[in-house]
Amino acid sequence: MTSRVVLPFVLAASLARGAAAEVAIEKVSCLDLPGCYRLQNGTVEVVVTTDVGPRIVSYRFAAGENVLRQRVQPGPKTQWKSYGGHRLWAAPEQRPRTYFPDNDPVEHAEDAAAGAIRLTAPVETANGIQKTIRVVLDREGSGVTVEHEIANRGSWPVELAPWAVTVMEGGGSAIVPQEPPSDGLLPVRSIALWGYTAMDDARLTFGRRFVRIRSDPAIPRPLKIGFGNARGWAAYHRAGTLFVKRFPHEAGAAYPDLGSNNEIYTNGAMLEVETVAPLRRLEPGAVATHVERWSLHRDFALPEGDDDLAAALERVLTP
Repeated sequence: MTSRVVLPFVLAASLARGAAAEVAIEKVSCLDLPGCYRLQNGTVEVVVTTDVGPRIVSYRFAAGENVLRQRVQPGPKTQWKSYGGHRLWAAPEQRPRTYFPDNDPVEHAEDAAAGAIRLTAPVETANGIQKTIRVVLDREGSGVTVEHEIANRGSWPVELAPWAVTVMEGGGSAIVPQEPPSDGLLPVRSIALWGYTAMDDARLTFGRRFVRIRSDPAIPRPLKIGFGNARGWAAYHRAGTLFVKRFPHEAGAAYPDLGSNNEIYTNGAMLEVETVAPLRRLEPGAVATHVERWSLHRDFALPEGDDDLAAALERVLTP
C-alpha cells in the first residue's frame, strides 16, 4: 500500500498558482554535467541534473548565489560520490544500502504546464529500491515543492524511511525551532546526539526559542544532532539570504534515529539540513513518500536574540 502525506501548504501553493507568470524549463550545463535542466519563473531558478542522481544541484534567486553547496568528489563510478546539492537517501543510515552509488543517468519527464520535472533513478540492484524526486516550481515567488518517493521493486518487504538531505554552502547558521512550553509535566521533544557530537561545541547554541547550529570552515570536526520537530520547519541563513524548508510531522509515528524527523549535520565548509519521514514497511510494489516545501528570502538580517529572531521569522513564516 502506498503511504502518502497530504500537506495543507502544498495544496495551498498549488491552488494559489495563477496565470500571471509561467515557469520556463530549459536544458543547461552545470557542474560539468551536460544533462541538466533549469526551472525558472523570473524570481528564482532551480537546476536538476539527469546525468546522476536524482539530484537538485542549484537553487537561487535570479542572478543570485546558489544556496546549495556543489562538489564533485573524485573516484570510480562504482563508489558513492558527493555532488552536493539535494539528494534522497533511505534511513536509517547503514552500509551498504545507504551508500549505493547514484552515478548513473536518471530518467526525466517534464511537465511544462505544472512547472515540474520528475527524476527517476534506475533500480538499485543491491537493494531493490528505486528513488524518484519531482520538483515543482511556483509560477510566482520563490516557492518550490520537492516530492520524494522510494519504491520497493524487490521481491521481499523492506523497512525504511525517505530521507531528504540538502547540502548548504558553508559559513552560515541552521535554525531549528524549540517546541512551545507545556504545563511542565511531560517532555515536549526528543533530541538525538551522534557519538562524535560534543555538547560544548562552539557551533551549537541552545536558546529558549531556537537551536542554532553554525557552520565554521575552520572546524572540520563533525557535528550532528537530530530533533523530533513537530513545528514542521527548519531554516539556514547565510550572507543575508534565508532558506526555509517545511515538512510534515506525524504524531505517534515511528521515526528513525531516536525519533528524529529533522537532523542537522556539519563539518567544515558544509552543513546539511535533513528531514526524515516515518519508518514504513514496504511490501513489494509499495511506495513511501515525503514532501518538502522550500522558499528563499532575501535581505534577511539574523538577530542575535531569540525574541528578535522570532519576530523576524514570523514575518517570513506567516502565509
